Amino acid sequence: MLEGKAMVEDTDMPVKMQLQAMSAASKALDRFDVLDCRSIAAHIKKEFDTIHGPGWQCVVGASFGCYFTHSKGSFIYFKLGALRFLVFKGAA
Repeated sequence: MLEGKAMVEDTDMPVKMQLQAMSAASKALDRFDVLDCRSIAAHIKKEFDTIHGPGWQCVVGASFGCYFTHSKGSFIYFKLGALRFLVFKGAA
């Protein structure tokens, strides 16, 4: 269990939601192989869709680039173990 060892690099989420994102990531890493980034991301996205309503996106990997628009108060980018996690709710 890697919970509590995440390092937030950037966020505008409320603290409670940040903790939920890191907890979901930790649970996903316990459940899936660290190389199965797609399943890890799907697990986190589904958990956030269930808790906070639909429209969440999640990107997981050791290295990636991105550019996106998000709803205010719904973005976190953090590192846990060797992976980086980007969770956000999309906006038009």
